[in-house]
Amino acid sequence: MSAGSQELSESPGSNRTGPSGAHRYAVFGNPIAHSRSPAIHAQFAAQTGQSISYEKLFVPLGGFAAAVAEFMAGGGRGANVTVPFKLDAYALANHLSMRAAAAGAVNTLRFDDGRIFGDNTDGIGLVTDLTANAGVVLRGKRILLLGAGGAAQGVVLPLLDQQPAQLVIANRTQSKAKEVAARFTSDALGVCALEALDGAFDVVVNATAASLENAVPVIPASVFGADTLAYDMMYGPEPTAFMRLAAGHGATVRDGLGMLVEQAAEAFLVWRGVRPATAEVLAVLRSTIAGGTA
Repeated sequence: MSAGSQELSESPGSNRTGPSGAHRYAVFGNPIAHSRSPAIHAQFAAQTGQSISYEKLFVPLGGFAAAVAEFMAGGGRGANVTVPFKLDAYALANHLSMRAAAAGAVNTLRFDDGRIFGDNTDGIGLVTDLTANAGVVLRGKRILLLGAGGAAQGVVLPLLDQQPAQLVIANRTQSKAKEVAARFTSDALGVCALEALDGAFDVVVNATAASLENAVPVIPASVFGADTLAYDMMYGPEPTAFMRLAAGHGATVRDGLGMLVEQAAEAFLVWRGVRPATAEVLAVLRSTIAGGTA
């Protein structure tokens, strides 16, 4: 695999709408029925005048490479990748953006004449939601990142680019957190065992999968303070267990719906060469979820 010198250096003009009709995209995952990505990208396409189709594809464990090959053979132009295949997508890509190479995980694929370009838009999606949508200044702040899997790996570099005073990675298996931190060179980056965390953080980001099971990482309540923003990458019609825990200790809470929309906008840019506006899409999606609409 090789890493590109620029994030969008290979943005394809061939992906523009042509006489052949809609270009085909999808999201790969397991589970996948809950995904909001088709609705998001339908709104992006309508807004930007792009002709695309977008579907949800359930992939059996161990079947990711075969599913991608079949999709490409059927005319697929690109794909989003969600749990648990972000590391599989990284291994499959034969060309990587700089942010994907740094993350060691891929959530966006683009297919260029048989070549597979891998990108990671999770981190920029998170940062955009925090800074633009939530109005949070990350520069000089103390940030805690819970988890060291594919979701966490994708956000380390964009968070460091915001120049926090400290970014601490804490994971149930500390050796895994150390492996992730070793990929980056920053005096602000540190690793800590979950049980050894000390003092309140300005921002706490839950990148673990605990919320999928209505559980929370085992962390000291002291990480939360009255000025803490607790951010869960998961989202739903009700606050997650992590958000309830943080709110109970005085923190302001936010779910990952904005991150979902912002990372999708970045993926759309990778595929189509245009970045859609997100405010209205996020508002519609928020009202849909609050109303319990599928």
